[in-house]
Amino acid sequence: MGCNPRYEILFEPVRIGPVTAPNRFYQTPHATGMGHLKPQSSAALRSIKAEGGWGVVSTEYCSIHPSSDDSPFGFLSLWDEDDVRDLAHTADAIHAHGSLAAVELWHGGAHANNRLTREPMIAPSAQPPKFVQPGGARAMDRQDIREFRRWQREAAIRAKRAGFDIVYCYAGHDYLPFQFLSRRTNRRTDEYGGSLENRVRLLREMIEDTKDTVGATCAVAVRLAVDELHGPLGITSQGEGREIIEMLAELPDLWDVNVAGALGNDSKSSRFSLEGYQEEHVAFVKTVTTKPVVSVGRFTSPDTMVGQIRRGIQDFIGAARPSIADPFLPTKIFEGREDEIRECIGCNICRSANNEAVPLRCTQNPTIGEEWRRGWHPERLARKGSEARVLVVGGGPAGLECALTLGRRGYGVLLAEAGNALGGRVSREATLPGLGAWARVRDHRVHMLGKHDTVEIYPGSRLGAEDVLSLGVEHVVLATGSIWRRDGVGSSVEVPTEIAGSQSILTPDDIFAGVTVAGPVLVYDDEHYFMGGALAEKFRLAGHDVAIATPLPVVSSWTQMTDEQFFVQKRLMDNGVDVLLSRSLLSASEGVAEFACAYTGRITRRDFGTLVLVTGRLAEQALFDDLSVAIESARGALRSITRIGDCLAPSSIADAVHSGHKFARQLDLPAVAEVPLRERPFLP
Repeated sequence: MGCNPRYEILFEPVRIGPVTAPNRFYQTPHATGMGHLKPQSSAALRSIKAEGGWGVVSTEYCSIHPSSDDSPFGFLSLWDEDDVRDLAHTADAIHAHGSLAAVELWHGGAHANNRLTREPMIAPSAQPPKFVQPGGARAMDRQDIREFRRWQREAAIRAKRAGFDIVYCYAGHDYLPFQFLSRRTNRRTDEYGGSLENRVRLLREMIEDTKDTVGATCAVAVRLAVDELHGPLGITSQGEGREIIEMLAELPDLWDVNVAGALGNDSKSSRFSLEGYQEEHVAFVKTVTTKPVVSVGRFTSPDTMVGQIRRGIQDFIGAARPSIADPFLPTKIFEGREDEIRECIGCNICRSANNEAVPLRCTQNPTIGEEWRRGWHPERLARKGSEARVLVVGGGPAGLECALTLGRRGYGVLLAEAGNALGGRVSREATLPGLGAWARVRDHRVHMLGKHDTVEIYPGSRLGAEDVLSLGVEHVVLATGSIWRRDGVGSSVEVPTEIAGSQSILTPDDIFAGVTVAGPVLVYDDEHYFMGGALAEKFRLAGHDVAIATPLPVVSSWTQMTDEQFFVQKRLMDNGVDVLLSRSLLSASEGVAEFACAYTGRITRRDFGTLVLVTGRLAEQALFDDLSVAIESARGALRSITRIGDCLAPSSIADAVHSGHKFARQLDLPAVAEVPLRERPFLP
């Protein structure tokens, strides 16, 4: 097989100033949660992207000075020669596969907390920080601006010395250069404030300084937010965003354009956006510049990618999340294997990792972030270590990933699923409003399992302990999932609540089983991820009066990690869902729920037709318990019984997939160290 002719345009080389990208696949800058503290991990991750065929591979944000410190989050830095040495590993790793290496030079201004360096925050005008903390940013004077320009030049020189081909001037995501551009944050009265021409002055000088410093051998890119989504008070793509591009149109070698206002706008989840959702804001850019343009939009379809090029929207296919879900996406298209692409589901678990200051994770790609730490490669696996047969019980995300990975290694696998269809929790959760793309977790694995004749699949097969033992397999893997609790125990409640047995008090399991719901509906969410809010939206769309109660001060609070919380709460409120905050469930009986205020303890009551408890989950391990007893007297050929995914510890789909992959990858290999590799500070 080879590249489908209709996709050949994606593999044309594109000139970017003094350098040439080998194709149109551009991995735009994205955070990894690794930063300057984990240079080997970062280099290994970017190396895999280059090996997978991305013509340009960019770093995450790279600080140019200690006054731009984002600790404890994982950012890069180019402050000194130690940083040059470390980042050279990344540039070399990218070059080893023929790709261009790009570095995103960054100063956060009032968006950099400086908690480690303790440098004062700086901004165009005195203002509070762009996150909640004591203090504020001081207004930069002319000397500060001269210093800032020097920091950019010196960081650019270091970037060139480290081996990067493309050096960024970063004016997006509400960071310092963008703070100069926007009237919302720039209230200066000198030559750097007031008119748009004045507000653009610093960005123009940055571009000119960077080109003068490295432009003979390195391309200079500008990342610009052309719309901050604040309406006429801010920069808009039909107003000043367009004017900025027109003013600077031919100055940089490449335009990397997106939307801003918050990172959640640029990396909006699939729950709230479609593929290519930024096009309406960025489509004008190529009409006002001859320089190549790249943008993003969670592109996963090769046909959509070709459409972006042929319709003149952009010259490159920009991607962050799709390159995480499948680092080998370009190679698979080139080799005619586009059916094998692990499409990004837009769940934003990748964003949660950076927001929690831990290395990258992905629901679709369990190897991301493990390239150096565990030595995992997304496309290469060790062959089977024995002729053992493996039974996997449960066809949800953990079971499917486990069976597929074992099949890729060549093992004989029996996959038994109690239900009549594969997918488990994924199939159920993908029916919720906005979550249809999550079905890709199931669909990709089911499709790929069809390519491995050593894997036999048996739907409609509920197995007991004796059934399992009678199969004569050497290894049993239990991926039987979890069930939702009915006793009210959740994140905020450690002991069971007074909840009467009632047909009107349900859990998500009941909803997915098709139990009839009578309004008004009250959802109690003490899990705080997507489920409570998505169910409330589902019931409201069905025409019910709906309220959602939670012990915390906001709805679906953990979705702050996935950059979705604002959108979740806004949609619920826009749809007329009654939001009850800081209320902890005390008791529930037929038609009445009693709550205590999380702060004062004041008691309130709420009538309901149906109460849906979204609290904790319990591992479904009845089969494990039965097997543990049965094998004492009838071990036979059985060598191991292993629980994976939610059957071991209920968590996210991403954790379930990782759990299944980890078992399958390590089966029959020499025992690995209990503690994976860790990067440690250098001690001279």
